[in-house]
Amino acid sequence: MAHVLDWFELPVTDFARAKAFYEAVLGRSVTRMDMGGITLGMLGSDADSVGGALVCGEGNVPSSTGSLVYLNGGEDLAIMLARVEAAGGRILVPKTDIGQGFGFFAHFLDCEGNKVGLHSMG
Repeated sequence: MAHVLDWFELPVTDFARAKAFYEAVLGRSVTRMDMGGITLGMLGSDADSVGGALVCGEGNVPSSTGSLVYLNGGEDLAIMLARVEAAGGRILVPKTDIGQGFGFFAHFLDCEGNKVGLHSMG
């Protein structure tokens, strides 16, 4: 088992708004895929990494109190975090040093109401 986490889904209610938000924050394209009444926004996946998607459809309800997913913040998460508010989100915890060489983290509320984390080593 290479990773404990295999796949994650961030529930959204307005797919176009969420797609625009994550494209702005992550600085890359989110590919749309429709599957059996559900719309997915692919956040990336390859054989050597953990993949995930935005998921819009019946039963997918955003939450700020459920599981917390940390997205890869690149070399310095401050770059992505600086895009959050302009894209329609809100910073909950600014870039914070974890200590003991574990890097940095931050939390934000996305445009749909999901609490999401960022992590980087710098």
